[in-house]
Amino acid sequence: MTDRTITLDTLSEAVGSAVAIRANLNLQPAAGAGTKVFPPTYVGDQNDAHGATRYATELRRIDNADLPCVLLDSVASQANRMEEALLEAWEDEDLGFPVVRVDFSEADSELESPVGSISSLEAPHRIYDAILRDSVDEDGVLFRYTRAGQAATHATVRNATALFHYCPTALVFGAWDSTGPKGGMGSKFPRALCSEIVAVGVQTGTRVGGRLDPLGIVKAAGPVFAQQGDEGWVNEKPGGKAKELNPSDINHGNVAPSRSAENGGVTFDYALQTTVLSLPALRRLRFRYDLDGAPMTDRRSAERAGRTALAALALAGIAGAHAQGHDLRSGTLLVPEGPLTFEVIGPAGSILRTFELDRDDAAQLVSAAAKAAAEQGLAWEREPLAPLRPAPKLVALLARSQALEAQKAPQDGEAG
Repeated sequence: MTDRTITLDTLSEAVGSAVAIRANLNLQPAAGAGTKVFPPTYVGDQNDAHGATRYATELRRIDNADLPCVLLDSVASQANRMEEALLEAWEDEDLGFPVVRVDFSEADSELESPVGSISSLEAPHRIYDAILRDSVDEDGVLFRYTRAGQAATHATVRNATALFHYCPTALVFGAWDSTGPKGGMGSKFPRALCSEIVAVGVQTGTRVGGRLDPLGIVKAAGPVFAQQGDEGWVNEKPGGKAKELNPSDINHGNVAPSRSAENGGVTFDYALQTTVLSLPALRRLRFRYDLDGAPMTDRRSAERAGRTALAALALAGIAGAHAQGHDLRSGTLLVPEGPLTFEVIGPAGSILRTFELDRDDAAQLVSAAAKAAAEQGLAWEREPLAPLRPAPKLVALLARSQALEAQKAPQDGEAG
């Protein structure tokens, strides 16, 4: 029997003794089973028995058979989608949990492309990201040397209170302070939540291309010449160093129809999303002291409540990303074959409980868990720090980078 949702007491019990909370979901292309989708491509030689492709293809052992599979969405990409769902809920004030932000609004006038703000849910390395490292507080102090930055630097798995207070999502999705003062020995928090989507029973396809120019400009009409400034190109050579271009280099002329086996999409029997929240990973986290370094009054109760709040936050990320849909990239929209169902896995591998969870129930669960943790001395705030500002050196670097990108000539096929 599947419960409609999960209560805080039940979640706390699972966090205390169960092995994992998992969800396995079958998906199909939105256009219907057997229609083509497009996996992500990767740099490097990915050629294998499934054709000339840069997809992440491999054989996986499923139901006692070796089946050809391809990765549709990686662990890192799935984490980003869950963080995006959490950020949306945070911005809409449906969820309340700590988020650290860098506000670029004062610097946007100096930039070709305004940034707005970047949060610890968007920065690749979360609270340890270079964007936060190279930002300052209202007194102009680099984040690393603020009270919060120092606390994050010295946080460890055995004393994770600082990250619980300033950036609890780093404890859920993992973080490594690899560029801090300790280098490779910096604080490291393994991810507790892993999810991926894999297509099973894969056949690779072919890719076709081509373009018909309504003006009918032929290659022999060239060459033309590159020109700096608004013109972009001219017919007459402006100087000795001007680059010679074909009409196709400036997006004019026909492109002959072509066919390639590389990156031509795939069809498959079904796609499988596997999501696992490791409860032992949460139980390894210790909250021995408060932010001021004083021992917790009732450490065991505080740690149980803190871990439960993190588990609730993880479930909210899963439920939120599921509600947003599985539109992975252009041409790869998947729909589930059934409801998202969670299973609590016991120490012997048995299924202790099955439940469903939507965004609203997840939000209530996070709120209740946060309140329970606060009562045990592990309180968090929606925004524990005033928004940081990018340091002048970061603004200058970003402005220079954007200016260089703006000067690049568009590639064939791109908007010019």
